[in-house]
Amino acid sequence: MSDAYSLARALLFRLDPEAAHHLSMSGLRTAEAAGLLRFAFPEPDCIAPVEVMGLRFPNRVGLAAGLDKEGNTIDALGRLGFGFVEIGTITPRPQPGNPKPRLFRLVDREAIINRMGFNNPGIHEGVANVSRSRHFAGPVGFNLGKNKDTPNEQAVEDYLIGLRAAYPVADYIAVNLSSPNTPGLRDLQGEDSAARLLERLKLEQARLAAEHGRQVPLLFKVAPDLEADHITGLARVFRDGGLDGLIATNTTIDREAVAGHPRAGETGGLSGRPLTRRSREVVAAFAAELGGRIPIIGVGGISSPQDARGMIDAGASLVQLYTAFIFQGPRLVQQIARELD
Repeated sequence: MSDAYSLARALLFRLDPEAAHHLSMSGLRTAEAAGLLRFAFPEPDCIAPVEVMGLRFPNRVGLAAGLDKEGNTIDALGRLGFGFVEIGTITPRPQPGNPKPRLFRLVDREAIINRMGFNNPGIHEGVANVSRSRHFAGPVGFNLGKNKDTPNEQAVEDYLIGLRAAYPVADYIAVNLSSPNTPGLRDLQGEDSAARLLERLKLEQARLAAEHGRQVPLLFKVAPDLEADHITGLARVFRDGGLDGLIATNTTIDREAVAGHPRAGETGGLSGRPLTRRSREVVAAFAAELGGRIPIIGVGGISSPQDARGMIDAGASLVQLYTAFIFQGPRLVQQIARELD
C-alpha cells in the first residue's frame, strides 16, 4: 500500500463506512474532472488485452458491482487501472435500501459486512450516467436486481425492464440472483427458477440483439453458499440455457471465517479476505462442470496478485475486486494486472 493511500485510508476509516464511501467516490469524480488522476495514475504499462465473451478487455482485472452503484464514477475508476467496471446493483425503480447503519468494516480481517439492500437511483438514471462517461475504454457491465417489493413470481419482469433499458449502452449485463440482502432473492438460484428466468431473458436478448444489431452478453451472478449438487444442477441449467457468462461469487452469509469477531453477528453479506478459499472452490467446481463452455468471472477474497492467479488457475477468465480495493487501494489493481499479464 502506498504512503499516500495509507494516509487517506487512515483518515477515511475514522468516518462512518458509508460516509467514507460517498466522500471517496465524490473525491474521485472531482479529481478526474480536474485532470489530477492522469498525473497520479498515468496509463499503466501492464496492459494485457484479452478477449472474453466477444469483448476486448484491456486487462483481466475488473471492479465488482457494489462500489459504483449509480454508474457515475466510471472514468475515474478506469483511470485507476481497472480493465472493466460493473455498475449497480441497479433496479427498475429507485429505492433507498435498508435502514442505516448497514455497512461494517472488520479491519483486522480485511473484510466487510453489508446489508445495503440495493440502494440505487433506478435503471434509467444509471443508463443516463453511463451514457455520459467519456474516457474509459474498457467494458462496462450492468448488474441488475429486482426491487424489494417485487415478488419473486414477478421478478423476471423487473429483470426484463433492466435488460431493455441497459442494452443500448451496456457491454454486458449481469443478473444478480445471489445478494442476501433482498428477502427471497436467493430462491431464484433454484434450478427450476433459474431455468425459467434464463429462458425468458435469452428470448428477450435475442430480440434486442436483432433490434440493435449487436449481441450483449448475459451473465448470472451466484452465491458462494452453494452445495456441490446445487452447483452441478445450476451448471446444467446454464449450459442448456445458453448463458454467456458466470460471475462467482457474491457475498456469503456464513460466519465461520470470522467467528468471534465483534461484528460477526451483523446480518448481511460478508466479503473480503475470509472468502478467498470458498470463492475459489466454487469457481473450480463450476469450471469443472462447465468444461470451458461458459467463461467465469472470479470474485471474492482476491486480496493479492497470488489470490488472483489462484482464481485464474481455478478456471476463471477474468477477476473482480471490491473489498481489497477498499483496504489496499488502487496500486493493488495494477499489481494484479501485471501478475496476470
